Amino acid sequence: MKKIIKDEKFGHNIQRIRLSRGLTQEQTVAQLQVLGSPLSRSTYSLIEMGKGNVFVSDLVGLQKIFNVDYSAFFEGITVSRSNSKAQSK
Repeated sequence: MKKIIKDEKFGHNIQRIRLSRGLTQEQTVAQLQVLGSPLSRSTYSLIEMGKGNVFVSDLVGLQKIFNVDYSAFFEGITVSRSNSKAQSK
């Protein structure tokens, strides 16, 4: 399975979107689990803090739950051409 690298800005974006939808972490994880994800709330919390990797399949689930364009997850994140690492603005 493919993972997206840990990134604090990415995690903050997920948290911001979740809060704008009025969902708790528990509610979000429960919906992900209905979609087939084995994600736990503690792992989800690490993702929002930028300390945990997210599987692409979970990102697809979050996109469905939050009903947002994928670009919303990556707002403020740029890729440096010099070292190809994701960087937050």
